[in-house]
Amino acid sequence: MALLGTTDLDIYPLCLGGNVFGWTADREQSFAVLDAFTAAGGNLIDTADAYTAWVPGNSGGESESIIGEWLESRGNRDAVFIATKVAKWSGRPGLSAANIRAAVEDSLRRLRTDRIDIYYAHHDDTEVPLAETLGAFDELVRAGKVRYLGASQYTAPRLAEALAVSDREGLARYQVVQPGYNLMDRTEYEGELAELCVSEKLAVLPYYGLAKGFLTGKYRPGADESGTQSPRAAGARAYLDERGLRVLEALDEVAAAHDVPVAAVALAWLRAQPAVAAPIASARTPDQLGALLASAELTLSGDELDSLSSASK
Repeated sequence: MALLGTTDLDIYPLCLGGNVFGWTADREQSFAVLDAFTAAGGNLIDTADAYTAWVPGNSGGESESIIGEWLESRGNRDAVFIATKVAKWSGRPGLSAANIRAAVEDSLRRLRTDRIDIYYAHHDDTEVPLAETLGAFDELVRAGKVRYLGASQYTAPRLAEALAVSDREGLARYQVVQPGYNLMDRTEYEGELAELCVSEKLAVLPYYGLAKGFLTGKYRPGADESGTQSPRAAGARAYLDERGLRVLEALDEVAAAHDVPVAAVALAWLRAQPAVAAPIASARTPDQLGALLASAELTLSGDELDSLSSASK
């Protein structure tokens, strides 16, 4: 456990992604994964109001609703931290003050709770002044409905501008950042954004930590694909090129040395990067979760980190 940046949230070194709840994991499977995660010591769960609106028959809010039912049935709200997001769902789009005020009430109701531990802007909204967005978020923090604010998918210049507005206007500032980042996708975070997060002491919780499942190691040339027909399989196979094979080879070597799954090594590499507090990863079943949990206990050597970084260039 370690404090999340400058917050007082003492978190497990792995964040459980809720994007599969109501999609590839039904209510019963989701409850099983949530139970296994918390039994292992996990305590930060990430979701969004937009999850899982892309599934035929769904309308949005399904993931939050499942998590809310689980929280109520287990009576463990004070033992876990909940992160959710606003802006991407078509039912509550954008970051206007009016939308934020309405969306947070919807999320609180679905989550069956009186507060959200981390409330993210799911993406930037350049059509709304930053002062309006941040002012609305500040109201929620002051009201006790939100504890900390996060920014997802912001560029470094826009994030820096948002922080400056908060500081100038005396508003609550973003303290957590959620970029897409993994061994296969490094350009969004590394460089300007990483430097800003380090200098501003922002905690980073990267999503797509396993590159849509590619970094689990199950997608390989000539592999039996009978068990890999998930909805995300096509996205994972897109990484199967010369660079991807090089990364898998490096992962295999480190995984063998530690006798852990390939996925654990990929997430341990991610956790070792500047300002990264914990990677976000999702699991459809408790069995899948086991490989992710192994990353929390894994510390890679400098040479191993360099080997993986070099392979993924």
